Amino acid sequence: MAKEIKFSLLYRDMWQSSGKYVPRVDMLKEIAPVIIDMGCFDRVETNGGAFEQVNLLFGENPNKAVREWTAPFNKVGIKTHMLERGLNALRMFPVPDDVRALMAKVKKAQGTDIMRSFCGLNDHRNLKGSVIHAKAAGMIAQVALSITYSPIHTVEYYMDVVDKVVEYGADEICLKDMAGIGRPAFLGRLVHAIKTKYPHIIVQYHGHSGPGFSVASMLEVARAGAEYIDVAMEPLSWGKIHPDVITIQAMLRDAGFLVKDINMNAYMEARSLTQKFIDEFLGYWIAPSNKEMSSLLVGCGLPGGMMGSMMADLKGFQGAINASLRNQGKPELALNDLAVMLFQEVEYVWPKLGYPPLVTPFSQYVKNTALMNLLHMLKGEPRWKTIDKDTMNMILGKMGKLPGPLAPEIVQIVKDKGLEFYEGVPQDAFPDELPKYIKMMEEEGWERGQDDEELFEFAMHETQYRDYKSGIAKQRFEKELESLKAKAGAPIVVTRPVVEMPKFDIEKIVAKYPEAKPVHAPVKGEVIWQFDVIDTSTAPVEGTEVKEGEPICYVQTFYGNEEIFAPATGKLVAVCAKQGQKVVKDEIIAFIQ
Repeated sequence: MAKEIKFSLLYRDMWQSSGKYVPRVDMLKEIAPVIIDMGCFDRVETNGGAFEQVNLLFGENPNKAVREWTAPFNKVGIKTHMLERGLNALRMFPVPDDVRALMAKVKKAQGTDIMRSFCGLNDHRNLKGSVIHAKAAGMIAQVALSITYSPIHTVEYYMDVVDKVVEYGADEICLKDMAGIGRPAFLGRLVHAIKTKYPHIIVQYHGHSGPGFSVASMLEVARAGAEYIDVAMEPLSWGKIHPDVITIQAMLRDAGFLVKDINMNAYMEARSLTQKFIDEFLGYWIAPSNKEMSSLLVGCGLPGGMMGSMMADLKGFQGAINASLRNQGKPELALNDLAVMLFQEVEYVWPKLGYPPLVTPFSQYVKNTALMNLLHMLKGEPRWKTIDKDTMNMILGKMGKLPGPLAPEIVQIVKDKGLEFYEGVPQDAFPDELPKYIKMMEEEGWERGQDDEELFEFAMHETQYRDYKSGIAKQRFEKELESLKAKAGAPIVVTRPVVEMPKFDIEKIVAKYPEAKPVHAPVKGEVIWQFDVIDTSTAPVEGTEVKEGEPICYVQTFYGNEEIFAPATGKLVAVCAKQGQKVVKDEIIAFIQ
């Protein structure tokens, strides 16, 4: 009898890999019955990752969204699954263990059946709590292996992780091929090894289209014994997203597997509704390049979803780089030249930093380090001159054990800075915090919510939750949407003054103040010079005195506010990013002399 392969629709990750936002709860409720009518899905990825933060950024309640979005699937027996980041749970930095335990209880109560957990370093210690908490809450505990391609990421390496998480009680294993660079034959061997040693363990494969391997990988893992395949659907499939269910269903059926039929009328309706959501507002945050696949991703291994932000980073730096090159009497570089150089630098940096799988947030750390190396080298300066705080914490082992050894020059940098490597269990460094949040909610007069879901949301995303409760989040989102519609030429009703921001010529500033030190944004977000200024402002005043090492402003991100520290003592001679202006990581926002 033919072996059955079942499909999971990645309706959350399709959007997450496309742009900044996901559909509102009313949109999700509208399309859920149509997805069910397609008749080909046994699972649907409904939440997790940035889903919670996105709803808070809308100014809407994510708990309501999860309950109403999962309910239709729960009713018909389609399993729902979420994605969480192990030690980091649903955010980009570590989460106390009591909050992680509450997350599993809340998500199960809200209708999520499966908790897919991954650690960007494949450190089983960061996954132990995820498995234990998922099982205690009555969820299916699925551990995701962060797949990459390197000399040390062998079948034996991954099986060591599998052995540990199965010991902890994991029910399933997912191969999370987040950059789509897992080689098909290798992935087939890995699945075969898992199924041979643990025949009771369910295996699911998740692969982005990116460089083009994932279709072949899906066939290989199916032949090796995988039971579930993650797929997408038009108009968001392919490109930097995931292969389309129609193609994968046809391929597997031809290979002799038993797969469910697709109700094409429902598929076309779901496709139409998804396009309607894009046209209504979500498309304003989707870059056209997301529809493109690129073989350049094979070498550097960066996730496809990072391509847009990476090119924006390079574009922001191009002027300053070329100004420096002209001063050195060297030819200027085009954007594509810089892109190839950055890809090559990522390939150089990655093994030096211990081969961390290039998945959130470690892909950002490696890319940012490579970018800063490139900037310094083009100025005639040495590599490794700038290593940001988060990357250094990764190097020190505070986020988990790196898969490979650090290069001697990186170890020497740590010694020169007088820092120490962390040898303990990462979770131990972050004590429980729920009592603190319970007290704060009582002081605010806020209800803890059904199944303590509001308490969980507050403890997981304190800054965004406060903005949601105050109404600032909704105002900010509506303002952002108005601005994008205006740029696109769509008619809008202006409810507040719109101030055109001046454009800054970095090259001219560098020429005018050759000794000035640039101030870089540490992360992507919105610049805040003054917290009490709501609309666009010219704050701060150029000429303001600053002291080295002291905070001069902030960048507001989806997970909170990041301080920006003055790199030198002096005066602000140029301010390139005004109050409320959006910036990308490492973008120059000011100069100090």
